[in-house]
Amino acid sequence: MKQILPVFRREFYGYFRSPVAYVFLVVFLVVSSGLTFYLGRFFDSRVASLDVFFTMQPWIYTFFISAVGMRLWAEEKRSGTWELLFTLPVTVQEGVIGKFLAGCAFICVGIVLTFPLMLTVGYLGEPDWGPIFTGYLGSLLMAGSFLAVCSFTSALTKNQVISFVISVVINLGLVFLGWSVFTNLISFLPLSWVDALSNFSYTTHFNGFTRGLIVFKDFVFFISLSAVALLMTVLVLER
Repeated sequence: MKQILPVFRREFYGYFRSPVAYVFLVVFLVVSSGLTFYLGRFFDSRVASLDVFFTMQPWIYTFFISAVGMRLWAEEKRSGTWELLFTLPVTVQEGVIGKFLAGCAFICVGIVLTFPLMLTVGYLGEPDWGPIFTGYLGSLLMAGSFLAVCSFTSALTKNQVISFVISVVINLGLVFLGWSVFTNLISFLPLSWVDALSNFSYTTHFNGFTRGLIVFKDFVFFISLSAVALLMTVLVLER
């Protein structure tokens, strides 16, 4: 595992060598703020909280993180550099983990840049900071799971667009499974089936964090999903 750090550095600094990275960050901030303040009617609610912001995050991540993750392996395969990467003293596992951590770090930069929203809430009232901090913790865990899924889909193809579409479909499905509208649509099924399906959803396990709850099973879900998706990435690349 000695080569994880060099791979991480190569990938993380690589994001910022392209203006596309800065465009991604600006778009993420604009969309997050726009959906929170305008579509979410933040000011009309007259409540000093970031509930609206956190509610929008799974939907934003579906497209934003899929766009970030689509190049993880698809671009390497298209250009042929992924074969060169593994001729170096780097194992597939080290490459997958290094790239994943670099992508997570880039996404963390975007999440950190939303902190002015916290300042806005603090200025407008006296918020309960507990759910805000746990909400951000849940955001980081959820973002990692989104990206791990994107790593897997990116390893399946040389085409970034195809990788993006597959990532969106899978991640959107994992958001829908816990969406109240969807659970109402399948309410004709036995309750145990509905609960089982919703337990595979990002939103089901993220909601606890937004309420200020840190539940062990929610940690396990996000970490397990990330681990399984990364393992599948390794298996695809090794075949």
